[in-house]
Amino acid sequence: MKYTVTPAEKSTVKIAITFTPEEWAAANDKAYQDNRKKFAVNGFRKGKVPKHVLELYYGKGLFYEDALNDLFVEHYPAILEKEKDNFTAVGDPALAVEEISEKKVTLTATTPVKPDVAIEKYTGIKIAKYEYTVTDADVDKDIEATRERLAESRDVTDRPAKLTDTVNIDFVGKCEGELFEGGSAKGYDLTLGSGQFIPGFEDQVVGMKVGESKDVNVTFPADYQAESLKGKPAVFNVVVNKITEKVLPELNEEFAKKVGSDSVEAYRAKVRERLEKSAASRSRNETENAIVTAIAQGAKAEIPDAMVEKQEDYAMQRMEYSLMYQGIRLDDYLKYVGQTREEYKKNFEEEARRTVLHQLIVEKLIKELNITASEEEIAEKVAEQAASVGKEAEEYRKSMDPRQLEYIEGDIKVTKLFDYLEANNEMVAPEAIETKAAENEENK
Repeated sequence: MKYTVTPAEKSTVKIAITFTPEEWAAANDKAYQDNRKKFAVNGFRKGKVPKHVLELYYGKGLFYEDALNDLFVEHYPAILEKEKDNFTAVGDPALAVEEISEKKVTLTATTPVKPDVAIEKYTGIKIAKYEYTVTDADVDKDIEATRERLAESRDVTDRPAKLTDTVNIDFVGKCEGELFEGGSAKGYDLTLGSGQFIPGFEDQVVGMKVGESKDVNVTFPADYQAESLKGKPAVFNVVVNKITEKVLPELNEEFAKKVGSDSVEAYRAKVRERLEKSAASRSRNETENAIVTAIAQGAKAEIPDAMVEKQEDYAMQRMEYSLMYQGIRLDDYLKYVGQTREEYKKNFEEEARRTVLHQLIVEKLIKELNITASEEEIAEKVAEQAASVGKEAEEYRKSMDPRQLEYIEGDIKVTKLFDYLEANNEMVAPEAIETKAAENEENK
């Protein structure tokens, strides 16, 4: 077998593979052995028909397709491995037969490959640096959210309903004296102040007591979804069956211990630490995105469709998981919006193309700047991960998949790259970038 590699258009290479007569004959014999049981000829038992008889009966090229497939599967991966320093395949090849006969066959594979990216500039650029801080109010808000989550419900019998209470109600609504679809229900739980119902409805239920009946007068909004009710007045007869209030736990030592701290002060400190880690992560992520976005404005790459489509598939997969967590099937959602998977996937095309370009820029700069991850740096990260799960570093490393170590190595390189880029560009407050952009827009 011999092959040649020729650069082709749109970030592809053309791999021409020529097989010797001996290889071609052996492949045809193998295809015959693998497939002979599928054919029958009068006078022969099924699976026992000689190869030359089958070729006379069904045609000389009977086994050509299977033979070609076998040769491709056998040799193509080895070619990619041999050429890995010259190009990286990023999608399935388009196959074509250039020449085929009993003595010779030449197969071509037009393969999409990772493109080079031309970067105009990656230092000395004015770029937004994002910094998020944690205030006492942020800590208070997080603690209140936890108290809300751990709150208990208690029946109310000694006072009227107030905002934030949940009332269980029966209601019958009429518009112009007529019942309308969706206007009646029994045993409905409504949290007052949630804005679930028509404006004015919940406010009028405030002050009602258990067992009380009342007519609530409202007007449907002009943009209400039901055409027949838009802007029209309606009357709902409401009966309150039950009132419950949310009782938040007191912020005391007992509560602190319930959420894993020894005291209120220790709990507040733990909340602040978590919020500060989250703020630091958000700051770094948004700054890194701003850096690579700025560099991408002066970068060019001929990105093959295969790379964009793969990124679109990732986006669709993330969306499917997100819907799944909400109890919604993607196929049901697509029916609702009236699109096929392929049609909806196109919504991610622009984002996918931008993401691929950003990835290419990062890879190119890591290589160009010769950024590496030392064994000591990798070992330190492994030790951090081991400590987070209560294991010794050596024991933890033995249980790691090689891909985990590759990820750690890659993460160290990316962190070093963005440290370098942040140090070698003019990092300014986001407001300065926005002001400059607004001035440029005015001067157009």
